[in-house]
Amino acid sequence: MPITLRKLSHALGAEVCDADVSKPMSEQRFGEIYRAFLDHNILLFRNQDITREQHIEFSRRFGELDRHDALPRDRHPDHPEILLVTNEPKPGGQPADTKYTGRQWHSDMSFTLVPSLGSLLRCVSIPDVGGDTMFTNMYLAYESLSDGMKKLIAELHGIHFSGTRKIVDLSKEREEEQKRITPPVAQPVVRVHPETGRKALYIGEKVKRFDGMTEDESRPLIAFLCRHATRPEFIYRHQWRKNDIVAWDNRCTMHMALGDFDETQRRHMERTTVLGTPSGYVVA
Repeated sequence: MPITLRKLSHALGAEVCDADVSKPMSEQRFGEIYRAFLDHNILLFRNQDITREQHIEFSRRFGELDRHDALPRDRHPDHPEILLVTNEPKPGGQPADTKYTGRQWHSDMSFTLVPSLGSLLRCVSIPDVGGDTMFTNMYLAYESLSDGMKKLIAELHGIHFSGTRKIVDLSKEREEEQKRITPPVAQPVVRVHPETGRKALYIGEKVKRFDGMTEDESRPLIAFLCRHATRPEFIYRHQWRKNDIVAWDNRCTMHMALGDFDETQRRHMERTTVLGTPSGYVVA
């Protein structure tokens, strides 16, 4: 029996209505899910009360998983395939390392030489109100540009930095550590999706300048492209429920976590990251 899909928005996204990812899944059935993943860019699986091991096992159907060596402070101590996105304080009472993770428009692991194919984020705990995540369709963002703008950006490479998020306890030592682990990486502003062949914008708020240009020269064009890519007609806003899993294609989407909630309430998410194809180059 084919999978049943429900569209989440006009721009992108679909809910897989009849899936239980904790159970064995045939190659044919997963093939249908993966086809929907490519067609809709985001998939939602509701009511997935699963273990971390099951989360990892299902994620591996999409490809090889990142062990998050680029973000060693953020991964689960016993499951390096799982990245914690939480405001839950550490055992000693210090703020969580990932309290502010994702609160800018970005594509996961764009600051590495193997940017992510996809991510699967599981909602463990959510505040009473807020804590949504917004996604945008970067195919549409590119396709709606003028021919002149497409020509202008065709050969540009944006330089992506890992250390652009807000960190509560950022010290000079930690800043230098992150630069050593993940030096700035230049990525093409226009990427061709390796499976669909479609062009998509590859930009975001982790990009501070274009290779060969200064920050002052780059800033207006980066601001325009980010503003254009996040127009309302390209966006889906996800309101989380406990035991949701959302899988998205980082090669043709951006996303941003919203801080519109009571931060005394727990917001705890766990993410697996599927490795993509090598891309970009390190910038000295």
